[in-house]
Amino acid sequence: MSPRPLLLVGGGGLAREVLAAVRLTPDRWLPLGALDDDPARHGADLDGLPVLGGTDLVHTSDAAVVACVANAHRPRGRLGVVARLGLRDHRWATVVHPAASVAAGTTLGPGTVLLAGAVVTAPVRIGAHVVAMPHTLITHDCEVHDGVTFAGRASLGGSVRVGAGAYLGQASAVREGASIGAGAVVGMGSVVLTDVPAGEVWVGNPARRLREGNGS
Repeated sequence: MSPRPLLLVGGGGLAREVLAAVRLTPDRWLPLGALDDDPARHGADLDGLPVLGGTDLVHTSDAAVVACVANAHRPRGRLGVVARLGLRDHRWATVVHPAASVAAGTTLGPGTVLLAGAVVTAPVRIGAHVVAMPHTLITHDCEVHDGVTFAGRASLGGSVRVGAGAYLGQASAVREGASIGAGAVVGMGSVVLTDVPAGEVWVGNPARRLREGNGS
């Protein structure tokens, strides 16, 4: 079977990381280019891949698409991009780095990305358009909803629920049984021992409420 053509939405660091991952499976993916709505990036070189133009170009091709957008200041931003593009599920690529370890029986939603060293220890359902950066740890009985972002080395104890569009910062840890609300942000290195309400920003060890997020 020929590799499937692939377009990356986003021209920043996450796009570079996803590109590096897909290049390790050349029998599955054929990256064509990146799309970015910043005109200053059009025509640029993304590690040997051209930035072809704006994201509207997804509608001129039947190539697979992956949204490479993540920002702690806009935790729901990737879901916003997905909604705006309005593509059917079959257009979204699910990318798993060969060095990720995913328990048999795990379900990955369309558009989800697991980078090198990500570990899913037991079968769980991971929603659509989730990004797990290197060395993310997701353990037994967790629920990970659509559009969640795990920065590098974020980890979940068992039976943690993470709501849609939440962002867990680098090296953050969530205690078993806790819940992270939709659109919430957990700061870098924070240790979450209790539930984090939707839309709030929590930081520290133990993590405490810093402020209400902007919800975008």
